[in-house]
Amino acid sequence: MSDTGELNRTLIYHCRVFDVYEGDVRLPDGRIFKQSWIDHRPCIAVVPVNADGNLVLIRQYRQAAGGMIVEIPAGNMDREGENVEACVQRELAEEVGFQAGRLIRLFEGYLVPGYCNEYMYFYLALDLQPASLPADEDEYIRVMTASFEEARQMIREKAIIDAKTALGIQMAREYLAAS
Repeated sequence: MSDTGELNRTLIYHCRVFDVYEGDVRLPDGRIFKQSWIDHRPCIAVVPVNADGNLVLIRQYRQAAGGMIVEIPAGNMDREGENVEACVQRELAEEVGFQAGRLIRLFEGYLVPGYCNEYMYFYLALDLQPASLPADEDEYIRVMTASFEEARQMIREKAIIDAKTALGIQMAREYLAAS
């Protein structure tokens, strides 16, 4: 066992997307504290841009956020043997009815490392072609389009309140401006 990290853990809660644990953790200075954390599957977020240069966004019902919110398509890597780009293509087809001719990785990292190991891969999807898969049963999604300027205005006016969406849109905008 290393000098830092988890000393023990107890599973507190399990569901199809994540597990919640509590356990004793040794900090780098040797102190030991009881902490709680969420063990989450890796996930993807994708910024689809259509042939007109507009974003393909979704309005999705999110109970935790209190209703419908505007987002970029996203999802968990929950299929056995599925790689990151295959997950991106699947989520695109399930949530907005497209596949990408080109995928560009924009960023990857932890979403809320203070208490969760959820790791997200952000992609830009270009050269979209129709390709539809059935949506997940527990999702309520409506597809919409917006220009980058309209999306930036939605962020300023708090019509977009999802951090991954704001980050994804900004990274896609910067990438496309530099290309």
